[in-house]
Amino acid sequence: MVIKAKYEDGVFKPLEDVSAREGTVVEVYLPRETKEEKRRPSLKDSPLFGMWADRTDFKDGLDYVNRIRKYRRK
Repeated sequence: MVIKAKYEDGVFKPLEDVSAREGTVVEVYLPRETKEEKRRPSLKDSPLFGMWADRTDFKDGLDYVNRIRKYRRK
């Protein structure tokens, strides 16, 4: 028998009714995580996000990088 369950607060909670007696010992096999399931951290979660928000000497990060590149070429 295969039972889909969700792991929450340290407990596997079935997503459907289970026809087993209370106290039944079961074995749980977890599928391997695929790359698609892994979530990349958002840039918005970075402590560096928005660090240039109050700057007025350039429009955005791209403008800043372009100015550095232009300066190095001279």
